[in-house]
Amino acid sequence: MIDRRRTVSLAHLGMLLWALLVGLSFPAVGLMSEGLPPLLLTSIRFFIAALALSPLLWRHAGGWPERCALGLYALMGLSLACFFGAMFWAAHRVSALSMATLFVSVPLLAYCIGRGLRVEQPAGRLLAILALGAVGALGLAWAENGGDFAGLSLGVGELVFFGGCVASALYPVLSKWGLQRGWLARQAGLRTFWSLLIGALLIGTFGLFVEERGGLLRMTLSDAALVAYLGVFSSGVTFFLQQRATAVLTPGAVTAYSYLVPFVSMLLLFFAQPQRIGWHWLPGSMLVLVAIGLLLRQGAGTPESLHD
Repeated sequence: MIDRRRTVSLAHLGMLLWALLVGLSFPAVGLMSEGLPPLLLTSIRFFIAALALSPLLWRHAGGWPERCALGLYALMGLSLACFFGAMFWAAHRVSALSMATLFVSVPLLAYCIGRGLRVEQPAGRLLAILALGAVGALGLAWAENGGDFAGLSLGVGELVFFGGCVASALYPVLSKWGLQRGWLARQAGLRTFWSLLIGALLIGTFGLFVEERGGLLRMTLSDAALVAYLGVFSSGVTFFLQQRATAVLTPGAVTAYSYLVPFVSMLLLFFAQPQRIGWHWLPGSMLVLVAIGLLLRQGAGTPESLHD
């Protein structure tokens, strides 16, 4: 029991690191040259991440997946491709506020889809924590938009991005579903490798059809260094931490840490522009911190302690 609690606690702490790395990735992306093809860059990031994890194939005898596992990895990779494809397509058609608001739905979507696939149990406390974190994240989006919800709308672009949010929520659910059936590798690194590799192939293929391939020639050495950093840390390490947590936490609990990403971005914003600090950031920040604190408190027990 003590080992189990320690494993769960480490999973929660790993997701805290996940939120920090994801939050730090946005400033890094902002340093890249303008006009580069985003889908092809994402594909390259995923390939770099998979390459960094590739030695695991030879370290573990069961590194090569069976046919059923390969099909499930393809679905996981497709969910990644759908999310990033929807995000980049909607980026110039949807306001940042609308995207931030819709992305709040991912943990709740993961919980609902997980209930449908029976990888989540009825969990009143977890559902309450997810709702609390969602309200807090909405509060941060409200503060980022200057204290109002002007610009929030619902159109085709928003519907496409919401479809991407569903795909994002599906990734940890499929991982948990495959683990429960013994289809996926027990090692988090191998699961990360195959999902990233197949995701890279799908996103790259899509990018070749919709983006200007010659745009990659405009990359500078600093761009290449940033892509390598993002590939290893913002893709490889973060997906590894997510896969490791998925083995012992529910999909809803894993995705709940996405509520911390805007909080990290807020702290970076205060560091770069301290004049933007104001009381309107406080409500959302406090709600997000309380929600994550409740998740960490549950980490002292087993995942089943989240259930009624």
